Amino acid sequence: MNSQVNSQVIARQVEPDAAQALIQERGQRAVFCGLTSIIWLHRKIQDAFFLVVGSRTCAHLLQSAGGVMIFSEPRFGTAVLQDRDLAGMADCNAELDRVVAQVLARRPSIRSLFLVGSCPSEVIKLDLDNAAKRLQQVHGGKLRVVAFSGSGIETTFSQGEDACLEQLVAALPESTDDAPSLLIAGTLPDIVEDQFQRLFASIGIERVAFFPGRQSDTLPSVGRNTRVLLAQPYLGSTARALEARGAMIIEAPFPLGIEGSALWFHAASAAFGVSPQAVDGVLAGPIARARRALAPLRDYLSGKRISFLPDSQLELPLARFLSAECGMTPIEVGTPFHDERWLRADMSLLTANGANAETRFVEGQDLEPALARVRADRPDLTVCGLGIANPLEAEGLRTKWSIELLFTPIQGFEQAADLAELFARPLRREGRLEVGSWS
Repeated sequence: MNSQVNSQVIARQVEPDAAQALIQERGQRAVFCGLTSIIWLHRKIQDAFFLVVGSRTCAHLLQSAGGVMIFSEPRFGTAVLQDRDLAGMADCNAELDRVVAQVLARRPSIRSLFLVGSCPSEVIKLDLDNAAKRLQQVHGGKLRVVAFSGSGIETTFSQGEDACLEQLVAALPESTDDAPSLLIAGTLPDIVEDQFQRLFASIGIERVAFFPGRQSDTLPSVGRNTRVLLAQPYLGSTARALEARGAMIIEAPFPLGIEGSALWFHAASAAFGVSPQAVDGVLAGPIARARRALAPLRDYLSGKRISFLPDSQLELPLARFLSAECGMTPIEVGTPFHDERWLRADMSLLTANGANAETRFVEGQDLEPALARVRADRPDLTVCGLGIANPLEAEGLRTKWSIELLFTPIQGFEQAADLAELFARPLRREGRLEVGSWS
């Protein structure tokens, strides 16, 4: 991307938002709970164990979401609440201590233990925060114990990560260095983290840390000279906790696709005084490769109509990418929570280039009216949760599971074509079924 094109993109970002009505719905919801976030968190933090205090339903959910065989050794598990626990006939804290001791005896390499609350544990008012403090004292020096809620009573599934990282912020050491540093907040696949690290180094930003890190003992320091760049749009509580520690949040579009990734790097570079021309020079190669890889997928997706039902909070950045870079037409863009501060940049880009006057923007969910609109619109593709996808498929509507977008590396230039492929795949499958060929 040359400097002239890039300057135009940045100018679009700071233009006032186009007038666009935001429909708010409150009603029946259909989303996974925050326990699902454990799947990508435990892959990232390689010496941590996530112990859910919940029911057998919680255990089955994690087993299914993680695709874990019964004989495998995942670094997560469920302390199942029995009828005696729920009835108050057993000492839940004593039982929890016993289970934790078993886990640590079996997995002595664990350095962080996360106690994850669920709907059942919250209903019986089990205080996992105090349990974490008690266990920290018992096992002090050998591991860190952190409690957070993965309950789905009031949240969507991606907010489990937000709750986890918010609690971890308190454990981050205080920065005493006067030199500015960059903190990337949000779980990223290792391959994406490595790519971003190399690009930031080439741009000239050397002091870059990722939160969470791959090991429990690599907690980044935070203070008044820390600049924070969010990698995910659902980390509002984490961002506010970092601000309370003195950090400054850099607002930018999220790094999905070529445009979002370029603006994300430019926003960080501007905060460190790096010229746009220098950034353009570093990003020119990755952008050129991404454009070549994306071209055939754009040809295939262009003109297709897409609707997003609220599920992951990635909906607005994804709609911006698919409309601007893949030529798709967003019919409805629903998101569970519309945090204007973090979504402002993506919303501005989407309304300026891609959405039209007929595009509906919805915050929250009322399931039956939302499904009625999908049936009336009959888009080429609907992005939604797994529980909604199967009934829609039975009605001849093609779907993409939103949860798959959290389990797959999709951020950055090198993953732009892979991201587009996730949306092209169900449409291709439909075409193959119609002609009776899997070639």
